[in-house]
Amino acid sequence: MTRKTSSNMVRNISILSGNSHPSLALSICNYLSISPSERILCKFSSGESRCEIQDSVRGKDVYIIQSFGVGEDPNYKVNDYLMEVCIMIAACKGGSARRVTAVLPLFPYSRQPDLAFSKAGAPLRGDKGMVVDGEGKAGSGKAGAYTFESVPVTPHPNIARTAGLGSKGLDMTDVVGRVTNSNNNTGGVGYRGGTPSRIQTPPLQLITYGTGNNNNNTFPPPPPGQFTTHDYENPSLMLSLHPPKPNYKQWMAQSGSLVADLLTCSGADRILTCDLHEQTYQGFFDIPVDNLHARPFLCKYISQHILPTTNSVTIISPDAGGAKRATAIADVLNLPFALIHKERRHPKFIPGKNSAKATMMLVGEVKGRTCLLIDDLVDTGNTITRAAKLLKQEGAERVVAVVTHGVFSGDALERIESSALDKVVVTNTVDQTAHLRRCGKVEVLDVSGVFGEAVRRVHFGESLAALFEGEGML
Repeated sequence: MTRKTSSNMVRNISILSGNSHPSLALSICNYLSISPSERILCKFSSGESRCEIQDSVRGKDVYIIQSFGVGEDPNYKVNDYLMEVCIMIAACKGGSARRVTAVLPLFPYSRQPDLAFSKAGAPLRGDKGMVVDGEGKAGSGKAGAYTFESVPVTPHPNIARTAGLGSKGLDMTDVVGRVTNSNNNTGGVGYRGGTPSRIQTPPLQLITYGTGNNNNNTFPPPPPGQFTTHDYENPSLMLSLHPPKPNYKQWMAQSGSLVADLLTCSGADRILTCDLHEQTYQGFFDIPVDNLHARPFLCKYISQHILPTTNSVTIISPDAGGAKRATAIADVLNLPFALIHKERRHPKFIPGKNSAKATMMLVGEVKGRTCLLIDDLVDTGNTITRAAKLLKQEGAERVVAVVTHGVFSGDALERIESSALDKVVVTNTVDQTAHLRRCGKVEVLDVSGVFGEAVRRVHFGESLAALFEGEGML
């Protein structure tokens, strides 16, 4: 999408680019027919970021464009880009800018949860082989069984509160002593996992990682790096190092609200982003957040490049969380919809079986049809490649992934290249220059036009909703 705007229409505006995606910033400037402002943005030898704004921003409307994908420079990571944008916002505020808007096509840390939540229940066993199941009932399962029930975040009348460290009937001295003894005897560090919702009074028998004796309560030691830094995932080690306090409740770091506070405290007056992983993320901010949608571009691509070649197309959601996003596109294009149900289970709870990958089940008919996998983000590529394999096994003729943000971290591109996917269509919210050289299945859609128009509308105080009324960008 190209639109030339007269230079005297967009005045008193300054566009600054970070190091993550300078080509997108240049395309937005071309749309607005202005030149990007000059700045020095680099790193000292110690790794600290250096920012110097070389053009005056006094009294101007400043837009700082920074994405958070995996760039071409291996020395720059997501945290470097986050620090850059915070320093640039503060520098513009210090330079007396009238308003500073952070344009973040791919928002950082928007996928990490903000509540201590574990999808897998703890493998708890009472004395005499009694099993505590996910409903909190003792003796309802068979010996050696494990529970994968989730812990409710908020209690309600029919579900008791989650058992904490100060729960009635839970002898913490005995638990800490068992952990210490097991570590001294076997060199293990205790089990990992969450805690079911209603724990009865029978004492806990910790499952430890030993040195190779495969009895009922000992597994081989885990590979290095298996444990994370979350305390709730390794409770026995945490208890042995830090004695519990009464009425203490475990929490995990709230990275989502932290990033929102960092941007706000840096001086940002507005956030402009695209396809947030969670819409509720906007609630962390006390400033306006404009969440643009790539759906019109995806619908346009499908109608112009997919539908003319075949009459049998089905929209697929690779998981239940993206069903609403996929059905919105299916409704616009009047296409059938199918869903892949995915259940994640932790491999530690099924010894001897490779359960690191989630089990998947197709709900819908895809035999002999072209399947379009719709998602908001592809990172490692595990979900869409496994979904493509399942669709091909179910008789799909062709599988195309249509995604907004293509991060492609790690060996994602190699995985996609060798997968059952025929093509992966992404937008340029993340710099795809290096990705195009590594994988021939990737195709990129340009969304600089919608960001350029959004910047123009925000600058003049116009409505952004008009961009998407009736799929107005088609």
